[in-house]
Amino acid sequence: MNRPRVAVVRASAATVLDDVVRVAELGGLPQALNPQTRTILKDNISWHLFYPAANTTPWQLEGAIQALKKFGYDDIIAVHNQTVVTQARKGERLNHLDPVYARYRIPRLYNFKPTDIHWEFYRPKGRTPALNYVYPEGILIPTEFRGANIVHLPTVKCHIYTTTTGAMKNAFGGLLNIKRHYTHSHIHRTLVDLLTIQKEIHTGLFAIMDGTYAGDGPGPRTMRPARKNVILASADQVAIDAVAAKLMGFDPLQIEYIRLAHDEGLGVGDPRDIEVAGDDIESENWGFSVGDNFASLIGGLLWFGPLKKFQKLFFHTPLVGAFILASFIYHDYIWYPLFSRPALKEFRNSEWGCLFEKYANF
Repeated sequence: MNRPRVAVVRASAATVLDDVVRVAELGGLPQALNPQTRTILKDNISWHLFYPAANTTPWQLEGAIQALKKFGYDDIIAVHNQTVVTQARKGERLNHLDPVYARYRIPRLYNFKPTDIHWEFYRPKGRTPALNYVYPEGILIPTEFRGANIVHLPTVKCHIYTTTTGAMKNAFGGLLNIKRHYTHSHIHRTLVDLLTIQKEIHTGLFAIMDGTYAGDGPGPRTMRPARKNVILASADQVAIDAVAAKLMGFDPLQIEYIRLAHDEGLGVGDPRDIEVAGDDIESENWGFSVGDNFASLIGGLLWFGPLKKFQKLFFHTPLVGAFILASFIYHDYIWYPLFSRPALKEFRNSEWGCLFEKYANF
């Protein structure tokens, strides 16, 4: 059996577009995707506000588009999701993704708009126990995803519920509908189920992961951004998440969603069985840890703790609006104005901050 390849390239703001194209080629993009079918770009907006490491970067998006066009993939669209706590259009604007899509004339579809995306019931061929349990009425997926390539554009960061988040978690937004939060108590198994479905419906999968700034701490939003200057790419969604987890300082096989996917043969999660191409990262260990914030402490009680048995009351009724409002106020109007300033100042004074501002007038 061939070892999966994960490419890792050290990047700079001056060369980052070439760096993304290089890492995509090293990671096997031309071999992973079917040139005869449409390719979907799935960016990652964890927070509609700009915060380093939280969201797909404009250079990551532009580099991915350039790589696809270099290798003959001209039929490209983007699909965006909206969660109960993030606003897709606001996120695209504040994270300077809008100008990139406009320059390259990439059509955008929004999976929460019935005029854009059509949902259909899908019966997986493989095992999907979590999704079958959460959605006994049937699993809905976007019709537009079937028979298309997909390129995921996550960032390297920690997550309060899954320890790390990356390529596998990025399918959570695009492939499930607005009720995706129902799965949180089964989140690790859900990510594995989603990868099972992706392998059945897509003609090719690829991920380009931005680690120019990586997120330490209680992600995917309230993190301690760390400048790491790396980009990763791979066709193996499990392997790229495993390498990112190892860089962050975690044992990938101790992270449940990676271990389950590895054990079920959906990819390789053991770093010893992964070929790392590109630049040498063997000795790197960033020493990240997840920790908690207000949202994770409350979420832990509701999703995994003693209040778990009341989930349907809290989250399947209009009461969910109170939790959505509380999360919105905490993240956007308490944490962001009070605690984000040091990280934003450091970023703005960096080469990446200067590049980010250039995209505002792209």
